[in-house]
Amino acid sequence: MIKEKVKALRHLMKKQGIYAYIVPSTDPHQDEYLPAMWQRRQWLSGFTGSAGELVITRNDAGLWTDSRYFLQAEQQLMGSGIRLFKAGLPDTPPMQEWIKDQLKAGQVVGTDPQLLSCQEADKLQKYLASWDIELKPVEKNLVDEIWKEQPPMPDDAIEPYDVKYAGESVDSKMDRLRKKLKSENIDLHIITTLDAVAWLFNIRGRDIEYNPLAISYAIVSDKDAMLFTKTSKVTRQLKKHLGKKITIYDYRNFAREVKKLDKAGKRIWLDPGTASWWIAHLLGKKCELFFRESPITLMKAIKNDTQIAGLKAAHVRDGVAMVRFLHWLEKNIEAIAVSEISAAEKLEKFRVVQDLYQGLSFETISAYREHGAVVHYSSTPETDVMLKNESLYLLDSGAHYLDGTTDITRTLALGEPGIEQKDRFTRVLQGHIRLAMTRFPRGTAGNQLDTIARKPLWDLGLNYGHGTGHGIGSYLNVHEGPQAISYYRGIGVALEPGMVISNEPGYYKAGEYGIRIENLILTVKDEHISPEFSQFYTFETITLCPIDPKLVDKSLLTTAEIEWLNSYHNEVYKNLSPQLNKEEKEWLREATRAI
Repeated sequence: MIKEKVKALRHLMKKQGIYAYIVPSTDPHQDEYLPAMWQRRQWLSGFTGSAGELVITRNDAGLWTDSRYFLQAEQQLMGSGIRLFKAGLPDTPPMQEWIKDQLKAGQVVGTDPQLLSCQEADKLQKYLASWDIELKPVEKNLVDEIWKEQPPMPDDAIEPYDVKYAGESVDSKMDRLRKKLKSENIDLHIITTLDAVAWLFNIRGRDIEYNPLAISYAIVSDKDAMLFTKTSKVTRQLKKHLGKKITIYDYRNFAREVKKLDKAGKRIWLDPGTASWWIAHLLGKKCELFFRESPITLMKAIKNDTQIAGLKAAHVRDGVAMVRFLHWLEKNIEAIAVSEISAAEKLEKFRVVQDLYQGLSFETISAYREHGAVVHYSSTPETDVMLKNESLYLLDSGAHYLDGTTDITRTLALGEPGIEQKDRFTRVLQGHIRLAMTRFPRGTAGNQLDTIARKPLWDLGLNYGHGTGHGIGSYLNVHEGPQAISYYRGIGVALEPGMVISNEPGYYKAGEYGIRIENLILTVKDEHISPEFSQFYTFETITLCPIDPKLVDKSLLTTAEIEWLNSYHNEVYKNLSPQLNKEEKEWLREATRAI
C-alpha cells in the first residue's frame, strides 16, 4: 500500500519535472499535532510519530526522525521501501545533504510552500543553490492530489474562553500587543500559529485531537483585528465574545487579504520560525517585512496569577485521578486482565469525572516491559500486551481542564524490581530532584540547566536522547515554547517567573524497559537568597502524585535528596488525601511514606 502511494507521487513528480519532493511533518500553521486532513506524511509513509521529515526522490525515499521515535519508525517503515535516517547520530547525513547527494546540478526539489517556515525555506534554498539545485514551491500539494479520501476541514464550533480562566481580557492582550508593535514601528502583525491565535482572542476549539485549537489566522494592526476561520464554526456566542472591534473572515479569504497588505506598502511583523514561505510570497515586495519571533510567544509563556492558581487546582484534581488509578491497578492487576490499552482507558475514566475536564492533552503512553524503551510508544491492538507483576510499567499521560493542562509520567515496579532497574530509576530520580531544587540567576536559559538532570546518569556513561523539559500551555498545547530545558530544543530563552516547564529525565534500555519521571515545575523567584547584584530563581513542583518507593535505592541519595522526596510526598498526601475514600487514603499514606 505504501509503495503504491509513493509510486503515484513519483508519477506526479515526473510530470512536473521534480526530482525530489519533501513532505514535512507539519501544516500551514507549523503545528506539532495535526488535524486529520493534514497528516500527509503519516498517510504517505505509515510512520505515525509526531516528528519526521519525508523525502521522496525518483528512485529512493528517506525519513528523518529523532531518538524518541527510532524504534517506532523502524517497525512502521519495515517493508515500505522508505529508509530510516536517525537524526542526530554521527553517521546520519542531514536531510539537505542527502538530497544534494541524490540530485545533480540543475535538478529541482519541490515542496508545498505552506509547510516550510520562512526560516527553513531560506536556509534550505541557500544550501541547495550552492549546489546549483533549485527549491521550487509547488502550489498544489502533491500528496493531496493522490489522497482520494482525504478528510475535510473540521466543522466544530469555536468556543469563547472565559476570562475567569484566562486571567486577562482580549482588549488587555490586544493593548499589550499593540504597544509592542508601536515600539518597533510596526503597522501590523500576521499571526499564524493556532495557539497564539487562541491565546490572543481567548478562544478554544476542537479541530486537532488532544489540542484545544481552531484552525485560524489573524492579522492585528494598531486599530483593528481580523480573524480568519471557517465561518460555519462561528456562533452568535463567539461574535458576542469578540465584539465589534474584531472582524471575522472566512479562512479561504486569508490569501486575498494578505495580498492587499502588500499593495498598501505596510511594515509587517512575521515570525520567521512559524510564518510560512507561502505567506512571504503572498506579501511580495511592496511591503517591508520585519522578521522576529512573535511577541505573543513570550506573553503566552508567562502565566498570570489566575492561570497559575488554575494550574495548581487542576493538578490537585488530576493527582486524585492518578492516585485512584494507581490504587486500582495495584489492587486489580492479578485479579483481572489488565492490558496497556485497558489500563490507559481506565485512567481516562478516573479523569473524565473530575471537574472542568476537557479531554486528554495527548495520547496516553501506556508502555509495559520493552515497550517502555520506545520513548513515544503508542499501544495498538496489534502491540497491546497484558500487564503482569514482572517488570516495569511506564505511564505518560495528561489532561486538559478549563483551568489548566497536565502532563505526568510515572514508572511503576510491577512485582519486585531488579538491582539494575532500581539503580537506573534512582539515578533518574536524582537528576529529577536536583533540577527541581536548583537555584539559578536571572537570565539563565533552560539549555544551561539540562546537564543538571543528566549528571547522575552521565557518571555511569549513560544518557537519554530526548530533552529534559518542555514548556506547557494553560488549557493550550501540551508542548509550548519558547522555553525548554534541552540541549537541542533550548534556544537560549531566559527562564522567567510564571513559565511552566516539564522536568522529565529518563533512561531506556532497548528490548527490556524504560524509565521516566515527569513533574511540571513553575519558575518562581527564590525568596531565600537575595544577592546584592542579581535576582535568583528556582522551581516550584506543581504535579502531585507519588513516586514509586519500591524503585528507590536510598543508599544512592544524598541527605538533601531524601529530604526533598519526603517533603514532596508529604505535600502529595496533604493535598490529595482529603478527596480520597478511606481505602484510597490508606494506599496513598503507604505510597508516600518517608524513606
